[in-house]
Amino acid sequence: MARVPYVEQEDLDPEYRELIISSLQPGKRANVYSAVGNNQEVLDGLRTFLGSLWTHSGLTDRQREIVILTAASEIANDYEWHQHVIIGTDAGLSENEIAAIGRDDRADFDDDERALVAYSRAVVCGRVNDSVHEAAVDHFGEETAVGAAATAAGYLALGRVIDALGVDLEGDDEFVGWDLENRE
Repeated sequence: MARVPYVEQEDLDPEYRELIISSLQPGKRANVYSAVGNNQEVLDGLRTFLGSLWTHSGLTDRQREIVILTAASEIANDYEWHQHVIIGTDAGLSENEIAAIGRDDRADFDDDERALVAYSRAVVCGRVNDSVHEAAVDHFGEETAVGAAATAAGYLALGRVIDALGVDLEGDDEFVGWDLENRE
């Protein structure tokens, strides 16, 4: 149960009302944004920051979802995992690949994606060393390595906010689960 109320659009100043609506599901209020909406200026800054990671990280959609799912997995954030399993499949990840991220099984990924998972996990855990960073730069270049680090750290931060506020899945959504390979 959420620790703060979920604000509705009419609770917000007009310039902030659209910020609680999912950019991927037009018309659908996202609980995470509705919870953060209790502080409208923070919601605005958060959406701007996440939007910049989404569009300017240098990562492909698939790579971005690998980073986000890795972060969600590392911190065991159900809400973030659930949202990005759906988004990740739309970005070209199979359920088997997503499940492998959850298990930290990199065998079926190519060298670039293995380096990306390793870098993302290291960022989230605060364990980036020179060799992990250099591998990310070798595979993606400095600009995209910075984007990957910021994306992993940004979604780590978002996951911690979700935990702190006790954000629930939307409406009648049922958690997809951590073990996608054995779902019925």
